[in-house]
Amino acid sequence: MLVVVAYEWLARRLGDQGSEITAHLLFYGLAGPLATYFTLRWITEGERTRLKAEQELRRLYVQLSTQNERLGAVQTLMREVADAPDLEAVLQAAAQGAVRATGATHARLSLAGLELNSQVSGTARGSTLLESPSADLRELRVPLSTGPLHVGQGRQGEMKLYFDAPPTPETEELAQAIGAEVGSALASAQQRSRDLITLYEVDQSIRAERNMRRLLARVTGNMAERVGAQSRAAYLTDADGRLRLEYAREGDVDVKRGGTVPAFAERVAQAGVPLIASPQEAAGVLHGSQSALGLPMRGEDGLVGVIVLGSAREGAFTGMRVPLLALLASQATLAVRNARAYLHSEEVAIGEERSRIAREIHDGVAQSLAVCAIRLDIVERQIGSDPEKAAEGVRAAASLLREQIREVRRSIFALRPIDLERYGLLETVRRYVQDFGEQNNLKARLSIEGDVTLAPGDEAVMFRILQESLNNVAKHARASSVDVTVQGGNRVKLCVQDDGQGFDPQQVSGRVSSAGGLGLIQMKERVESRGGTYKVSSAPHQGTRIEAQLPQG
Repeated sequence: MLVVVAYEWLARRLGDQGSEITAHLLFYGLAGPLATYFTLRWITEGERTRLKAEQELRRLYVQLSTQNERLGAVQTLMREVADAPDLEAVLQAAAQGAVRATGATHARLSLAGLELNSQVSGTARGSTLLESPSADLRELRVPLSTGPLHVGQGRQGEMKLYFDAPPTPETEELAQAIGAEVGSALASAQQRSRDLITLYEVDQSIRAERNMRRLLARVTGNMAERVGAQSRAAYLTDADGRLRLEYAREGDVDVKRGGTVPAFAERVAQAGVPLIASPQEAAGVLHGSQSALGLPMRGEDGLVGVIVLGSAREGAFTGMRVPLLALLASQATLAVRNARAYLHSEEVAIGEERSRIAREIHDGVAQSLAVCAIRLDIVERQIGSDPEKAAEGVRAAASLLREQIREVRRSIFALRPIDLERYGLLETVRRYVQDFGEQNNLKARLSIEGDVTLAPGDEAVMFRILQESLNNVAKHARASSVDVTVQGGNRVKLCVQDDGQGFDPQQVSGRVSSAGGLGLIQMKERVESRGGTYKVSSAPHQGTRIEAQLPQG
């Protein structure tokens, strides 16, 4: 429009009428169409550029949407693998998440012999299961590494993704990133599993072992295996509160106890917290070690000891998960205290048993032997003057000696160790009753009725009652036979019935038996403390009946 207006203004001012017609013909026949052509072309190019920009924006939007969906799928994957309770669940969540994130038709993950096939459709519903990969699918392999928990540990695995078309570089890059994240999740799950196994093994050591040296060997061995240590040592406090080397192992060789306590162990004891030794300190604690970790064992009463783990690698314990090791050291503290309490109770029990045996020998066998010696002295003086009385004295001394021999045999029989854990209650009772009859030359009959199930502690109490009752039969009843009955049911009942001379329970209820150290009152208290009942029925010349009942375990 501007060109036409300019042309008309110039043509009217500069030309005449004849030339104006010619100029109009030339302008509108040639210049006008050219101007129109270039104008339309400019408009077309602008429109084409706009359409191209819209297409590019649309393509970018689709890419961003796809990336956003994949990012959401990756976030969901990481949340699911983080919440998975075990390795199998981690693999399951990782396989399904990889399918969603990469658009693969299905995935297969394997880890050190633990294999899980997850073949899930990539549709929006994600509910179509495929039998196996077809031959025309494109396979993408991604390595999975859980990373070494310590030297020589760690698992290697692989993730296989299958696609209908060759995966793009972006998809391959995403798959590699997913593989790295899944590897980290697998490492965490594996570490949790190992931690639980280690805690379980240490707990079993606490429950099952009472020998101090074997206990420390098992506990420190579990800890050393957990962190890859080649050497370990345990220092325990003595009665004076001083550290003493109780157990040490360097490589495959046990180290003898004794020697000076290294300064590093003393430093850990004073600090009361886990410490990492310098290379010089480590070499002074355990031979050949370049690094060492010290863990204090502290209880309610103060320091119990120090555990030191050593490694031939320098810096082996840097970045180690010390809280778990400190927890293991705490469990080791409980184990040591339990073992010490058991040893103390064992020493007390041995002392009490020795005192009882000494009293029994002094009050029984020793006095009888003294009487026998006096009689033999009298016999010696009577041999020349009164041979008949001397012979009668020899017969009396011989009878007394035979009785004391039987008494010694009864005591030895009562003191024999009984292995309830090996044979069980019923088999142990059967063996004991049979041996008792043979040892004491009387008829011993056993009857077992019903199903008998008792807790280990109740079994020990029940057998102890049987042992004490039969010992009293042998020593005091003068019986020719004894019947033992064990009945099952809601309550387990033990009955010991003899045909001996009997006694008045009111007169002897507080007396302590010679073999087991338990009187009638003590046996009654033991049974009642475990929720049972204990009853003695006897009268002079009417035999004795002992009944004990305990709740079924």
